[in-house]
Amino acid sequence: MPQQTRQILVGNVPIGGGAPIAVQSMCSTDTRDVAATLAQIEGLIAAGCDIVRCAVPDEDAARALAEIRKGCSIPLVADIHFDYRLALLALENGVDALRLNPGNIGERWKVEEVVRACVERRVPIRIGVNGGSLEKELLAKYGHASAPAMVESALGHIRILEELGYREIKVSLKASDVRRTVDAYRLLTDQVDYPLHIGITEAGTTWSGTIKSAVGLGALLYDGIGDTLRVSLTGDPVEEVRVGWEILRALDLRDRGPVFISCPTCGRCQIDLIPVAEEVERRLRDLPKKIVVAVMGCVVNGPGEAREADVGIAGGKGQGLLFRRGEVVRKVSQDELADALVAEAWKLVEDEADQSSNS
Repeated sequence: MPQQTRQILVGNVPIGGGAPIAVQSMCSTDTRDVAATLAQIEGLIAAGCDIVRCAVPDEDAARALAEIRKGCSIPLVADIHFDYRLALLALENGVDALRLNPGNIGERWKVEEVVRACVERRVPIRIGVNGGSLEKELLAKYGHASAPAMVESALGHIRILEELGYREIKVSLKASDVRRTVDAYRLLTDQVDYPLHIGITEAGTTWSGTIKSAVGLGALLYDGIGDTLRVSLTGDPVEEVRVGWEILRALDLRDRGPVFISCPTCGRCQIDLIPVAEEVERRLRDLPKKIVVAVMGCVVNGPGEAREADVGIAGGKGQGLLFRRGEVVRKVSQDELADALVAEAWKLVEDEADQSSNS
């Protein structure tokens, strides 16, 4: 069962309180380069990004947020560290949320100024605890960035905001270690009702980071923990969004685009299936509707899986059968399998759109 959390609004996107789990990413561009940043954001939006974050290392980056905000159609979050003036400037330039830790902003009056500005603009704050930047006193107390240490850090930051009467908060507890991250979120869930932003930080390259993120986020989401997520990968941030969606779809938590089924192949397969499956997945990646697409290679499980899918192929010797909603459409040669399946998928979506508009 999903954990019951408070709901906040990041721009027009609800977080927590039973709202759909939002997929986030962070721009890898120099925020001061407005054109490059907006171009990257457009790619993220096309992949399904719900919320985007930009680093704010200096005043020039904070000022650039005004133009970025004008050209960005999804909520924009400013990532702030150490300098409260950057938070104030980001707020003046229209951001929808802040990511900061009150404990590293400095004197209490600085935090009070940021909170006052957030209240005026109805802008939430994400407290982002990271195992790689934990407070020195907590490292001395626990010996390392353990899950209890991370939770104590989060509770300390939360306390600062609560003492100022501010509760428009979401919290993250990220480490590069999967077990430690999962343990930390489970510990915190028992102590607060704030919505949680989940992720495995510095997870790695697209290949290894995807696996670590799927394991860690999958474990949390299956327990009902998590209201928004970011997959942190060393690579194109568009891949972060795609992986995030795949994790959510694997658990039936959100729907977007096609669901792919393909067999691992074996000695019974008599077509070159792997390049066909990869091409079909690539070409249908941006299909706007959830449909099940099966790419199967042999006569054992192939016909059954293809028949159960919305569209599918079942391989034979140098050829395959093309299925649509349980019916055989035609027999197709191996060289035409990918083209035929992609075309049938798009045709199905277009036919259903036409039927819907005429009804």
